[in-house]
Amino acid sequence: MKITWLGHSAFLIEGRNRIAIDPFLTGNPLAATTPDKVQCDLICVTHGHSDHVGDAVSIAKKNKAKILTMVELAGILEKSGCDVTGFNIGGSVKIGETTVTMTSATHSSGADEQGFEGAAGTPAGFVIESGNTVYHAGDTGLFGDMSLIGELYPIDVALLPIGGFYTMDVVQAAKAVELLRPKMAIPMHFNTWPPIKADPAAFKSLVEKKTKTLVKILKPGESLTV
Repeated sequence: MKITWLGHSAFLIEGRNRIAIDPFLTGNPLAATTPDKVQCDLICVTHGHSDHVGDAVSIAKKNKAKILTMVELAGILEKSGCDVTGFNIGGSVKIGETTVTMTSATHSSGADEQGFEGAAGTPAGFVIESGNTVYHAGDTGLFGDMSLIGELYPIDVALLPIGGFYTMDVVQAAKAVELLRPKMAIPMHFNTWPPIKADPAAFKSLVEKKTKTLVKILKPGESLTV
């Protein structure tokens, strides 16, 4: 499996299928690519905020890709004519050779992308099983049931926000790693704008002192293979 960080919370996961997550590229000062260059089979959107919905609609239409998201947000995005599957916390969807399970996240989720405004249900994370198992936490604070996610779905790679202000900060995200017990963690959702400035090296140091998890710090556009 190849995992590429596209900046902010956007990733491209190339496993048994190609999955884009929270593809916020247009307007993202750290974006590593443009929407027209993204090739994927599925798009997972964690919640309705514009820095997560991002370019999901245009990428979905270009690739004839299915969007997976919370059921209320799905109803909003369907108005664009995209192929959207809406499901809910605890549910799983299998598309091709990939299974996506929706998990809880502690955040908010009003859809604010221009043209797609509305009540978008609750925020979510995703466990994506496509050869390896990847957990994308979405925008979230720390919560104790992360330990259950780690117990139910042995995680190869956890993608975790560390920027604080809107999500977990470095210390909280390090605690999340203790609860989740992944083999590897990759920090995200930091340094895009001043309010979420954070030091990923501090996150790496905390995690690797307290756990056996390896932390890989990516630059936007950088990939790793697991």
